[in-house]
Amino acid sequence: MKGLIPASDAIFRVLFSLIFVGAGIRHLARPDEIVARLLDAPLAHWFTAVAPAPVLVALAAVVLVPGGVALLVGYHARLAALVLTAVLIPITISVDLGHTRALGPLFKNIALLGGLIHFMSKGAGEWSLDARRFVR
Repeated sequence: MKGLIPASDAIFRVLFSLIFVGAGIRHLARPDEIVARLLDAPLAHWFTAVAPAPVLVALAAVVLVPGGVALLVGYHARLAALVLTAVLIPITISVDLGHTRALGPLFKNIALLGGLIHFMSKGAGEWSLDARRFVR
């Protein structure tokens, strides 16, 4: 079983990172849709008081795509996971918290936070750019 661990770590990291890359691409491709979803959220006013919704959506995209790609290839994976966490928490609070009609997205983001904590603490694993650069 020990021989399968590096492969399973890499598979988990790659599959896990795709949600961030995909979400970032969606923020870039359909910003109006994401802005509308944010403005419809119960707690959006907490964050739109800091910056307008289109700016927040653009900033999220600028973090989600490169952060997701960095995690995908295992390049500075701990930092990428930390930065993705810093974006995911306000997204979860503003968009998902307070919605009583659908708890699925809230718990999905909670699970994603758990995965990000895993990468912050364990790093990218043996099959990653970090391992090749001896970054631990």
